[in-house]
Amino acid sequence: QVQLVESGGGSVQAGESLNVSCQASADTYGRNTMGWFRQAPGKEREGVASITPGNTRYADGVKGRFIISRDNAKRILYLQMNSLKPEDTAMYYCAAASGLRTECRGGSCFPSLKGTDFDYWGQGTQVTVSS
Repeated sequence: QVQLVESGGGSVQAGESLNVSCQASADTYGRNTMGWFRQAPGKEREGVASITPGNTRYADGVKGRFIISRDNAKRILYLQMNSLKPEDTAMYYCAAASGLRTECRGGSCFPSLKGTDFDYWGQGTQVTVSS
């Protein structure tokens, strides 16, 4: 069983930055796919960014603004969010797969951003961006 605990959410103005992090409990950390998802009120959960050893993937709406990274020694997953917009307002969830989960298209494979590929979820941390 993997436990995930997010921290770092808060309220910021549009254009500002915010970092969120996720502490994982499992020793398998570092060899699996991990990701960040978000859900805004009245909307479906969507994938934001995911990471496997040596590869990252971002949703189109956050490319160039968000950076996902991981510290394997500390078992921490990070999401650095820059140039935040009001539409980034949501509950942000950390998620971990029990192994490598990838999506392959045209001969290239990327970390999965499908929620159904992830086995463990944190409780979420709220991010609010005001205009």
